[in-house]
Amino acid sequence: MAGLLRGLSLAILVMVAQPVLADGFKIAKDPTYLTFSAGYFDINRQKDEAAELSLEYRSNVDLWIFKPFAHAAYVTNGMSFVGAGVLIDLQVGDNWIIQPSFAPTWWRGATSDLDLGYGLEFRARLEVAYRFPDKSRFGISFSHSSNAHLGDTNPGTESLMVNVSIPTTLFGN
Repeated sequence: MAGLLRGLSLAILVMVAQPVLADGFKIAKDPTYLTFSAGYFDINRQKDEAAELSLEYRSNVDLWIFKPFAHAAYVTNGMSFVGAGVLIDLQVGDNWIIQPSFAPTWWRGATSDLDLGYGLEFRARLEVAYRFPDKSRFGISFSHSSNAHLGDTNPGTESLMVNVSIPTTLFGN
């Protein structure tokens, strides 16, 4: 399963990278977003698989090439994550966004099958999204959370998510 996921991830990156190599990319100047995500928690190790739901507030404030965001997630096995970090919106062509992000998060909810080993976790995520004319986005992301060996154990976990990002301007004034 892990090999299949790596192969799928590589195929997606190659498909998206071809326009990047041909046309280059630029930093997207997009609005503030609310992003709703749903997906598969612990997809790689499959030690405590569950559904994951998350909500993010992605600011349009520019901090050099970065933008701040806040993140909250609930996993149906009882775990939760809350944190904030930075992201980069790389625009490829007119409609594609590649978004790497990084966020320290506070984790709680060890189960008998998976203990992430420390309350402070670091989430690295890569999202590929299509941006529609109204600036809303539909994407897929893969993330890895780890305590960076701050705890006695550092099993880490991965999630594969489907993301819908809605500009806050579409919610009205």
